[in-house]
Amino acid sequence: MRTVLAALVVAVGTAGGALGQVALHPLFSDHAVIQRGRAIPVRGTARPGERVTVTLGSDVATAVASADGSFVAVLPAQELSHEGRELAVIADSGRASARDLLVGDVWLCSGQSNMDWSLGASDSSADIPSANLPRVRHFGVEMNFASAPQSTLRGSWSVATPESVPGWTAVGFYFARRVHAETGVPIGIVRSTVGGTNIECWMAQSTLLGDPALEPFAIRMRESLALYQRELAEALPSVERWAREARAALDAGAALPQRPEWPEFPFGERMFRPRCVTLHNGMIAPLGSLPMRGFLWYQGESNAGSAEDCAQYIEKMRAMVSDWRGWFGEGRELPFYYVQLASWQGANDNPAHSDDWALLRDAQRRAMKLRRFGMASAIDIGDAQDIHPRNKFDVGERLARWALSEEYGRALVPCGPMFREARVEGAALRVHFDFVGAGLMVGRKSGREAAVEHAGAALARFAIAGADRRWHWADARIDGATVLVSHPEVSAPVAVRYAWAIHPEGANLYNRDGLPASPFRTDDW
Repeated sequence: MRTVLAALVVAVGTAGGALGQVALHPLFSDHAVIQRGRAIPVRGTARPGERVTVTLGSDVATAVASADGSFVAVLPAQELSHEGRELAVIADSGRASARDLLVGDVWLCSGQSNMDWSLGASDSSADIPSANLPRVRHFGVEMNFASAPQSTLRGSWSVATPESVPGWTAVGFYFARRVHAETGVPIGIVRSTVGGTNIECWMAQSTLLGDPALEPFAIRMRESLALYQRELAEALPSVERWAREARAALDAGAALPQRPEWPEFPFGERMFRPRCVTLHNGMIAPLGSLPMRGFLWYQGESNAGSAEDCAQYIEKMRAMVSDWRGWFGEGRELPFYYVQLASWQGANDNPAHSDDWALLRDAQRRAMKLRRFGMASAIDIGDAQDIHPRNKFDVGERLARWALSEEYGRALVPCGPMFREARVEGAALRVHFDFVGAGLMVGRKSGREAAVEHAGAALARFAIAGADRRWHWADARIDGATVLVSHPEVSAPVAVRYAWAIHPEGANLYNRDGLPASPFRTDDW
């Protein structure tokens, strides 16, 4: 049904006009960064049936434009290059080119408002004047909710200068700056973000409907689709009549009649539940021709609305990443580095307190078991008054540590301590961690300054419980690479939690590499 409507609209919208001259897809525009080591599917438009020739240096590829005018010409993989090159496409209808292209690594930056947050609105005043980085580039995808997968988009590449970077994603800028500084590799970051969006917006409809683990959500989705199809069938006769009248008006040179209303796609912006797939259609699918090195993700606030949603979040992450790896990696397990939610709102001094943000963070932590996933905790750099903490420097740096460690061979501990297991030792629990690095410490962090050891301070925000499920703030101390937790009223402990709240004020376990421990729990109560 949607295909019929789309065909009617296209037929009227293109009547009386011909496709323009040859053009390149916006991803292949001036100052672009092309992913090294991967074949390059160059996309564009030309006249239907027209033969086009694409050149990059001495490499040449040809293609024939399809009936809708689109073409894809595949150039061979390129080696890293710091020198700007010209990409050109030539056809009988003309010539188009993109200048100053570099060959390096391209990273997709996606998610909601904290990834979208600009450098100019962040705690970044000292960084903007020095942002003369000719080999760091940014492509900003314009917002587009779409009911069907799109082939093109609006956006442009820019080079890092003091004039351009205030509008860039701040997290992406700090990531790119650190990786480029350490490796010398040209870095392109592609920002595809929309504030206030659920993870369901960012994966394909076929993924949501076809993944058995997402069936609880897919049920609601199918019900909405069925309602949409019924409404569409009722609206179709008036749309067909309008199309005939519009064609006649065009032929007569008269004004077009007013287009009738027809149902909006059920997962559009104005419908909150279920609200999904529209940003994949409009802002992920059109990127599909651009090979990527990996993904950076900062999202989750909008999915922390219920225990059910939090419980499913790990499966939604897995499904989305699998989907993206198919689009951008040709089946490769491209790395996925993401941010665990920062602290927010008022602190709670009740050791038994639990909330949906704590549950969502735990789902994010548990996703670390998935292949080539890496999590950067932001638990120590939140803002109690603002869901958008201004310190994006540490977020970008912590994501960069993952990439530098896993992708670029640097000897770095990629993250802070991550819970591994807890063992009963008499009346205490001994908690073991991964990513201890140079050792554990009670830390203190101020702003963007590196975390330092807080000599004489006690560990905070550990809670302990026995089989009665009564929680107590624990006596916690570092013992080598472990933490020993106990409480006088808990003689037989069975569970421990750390930083288990939307704002776990005072949580202070770090490794000596200056990275915070992730919140965790051992119970499933």
